[in-house]
Amino acid sequence: MARRKLHHYRFSEQAENVVQAGKPLYSEIKGNWNKLYFNNESPIVAELACGKGEYTIGLGKKFPDKNFIGVDIKGDRIARGSALATEQNLSNVAFLRAGIQYSEEFFGEGELSEIWLIHPDPQVRDRNEKYRLTNPSFLAKYAAFLKEGGMFFLKTDSDFLYEYTLQTLAEAPNFRIVEHTYDLYQSHLLDEHHGVRTHYEGIFTAKGYTIKYIKAELV
Repeated sequence: MARRKLHHYRFSEQAENVVQAGKPLYSEIKGNWNKLYFNNESPIVAELACGKGEYTIGLGKKFPDKNFIGVDIKGDRIARGSALATEQNLSNVAFLRAGIQYSEEFFGEGELSEIWLIHPDPQVRDRNEKYRLTNPSFLAKYAAFLKEGGMFFLKTDSDFLYEYTLQTLAEAPNFRIVEHTYDLYQSHLLDEHHGVRTHYEGIFTAKGYTIKYIKAELV
């Protein structure tokens, strides 16, 4: 396992579609993703805590007119997503290896059009609220990165995180909940996911979990 992770880390060091510590763009990319990386002015979509980037890649294939950035701290996961994006010649897909808590160091004000959170760890213990990616502090960060009218999406199998996020979004001064559903697969909102489903989502649904979904707008 350690050898495999080392291989993935070395791959990420060489991969052109990965921005991480030690690479030239790492300290310059904030507010400059389109200028320095994508070389266009297309809308930018970020998937935070992207894992292997299944959504980043899936949406990148569906929407070549948008730019997609998968963000995760785990180098081995990033490397897998990077390799798949390279194999599929997805020039509109990039990966950033960084912790979400430091995301303000990599995204400028109003730089993103959309933010996606796909099955993040719900961090159900009270003492772990600071790690929940939909707590008020994180939502304030996202509000800074999103353009006015930008969209925030959450997809989760966790009843707890779904209810918690409905509450934090309702209390957030910058967000308006547009739509939400307790059972995405029985909702018209399923079309908004364009057939993209992660490996773990398949496991969750096979076990009988419903997939919850929230869509909110920056106002």
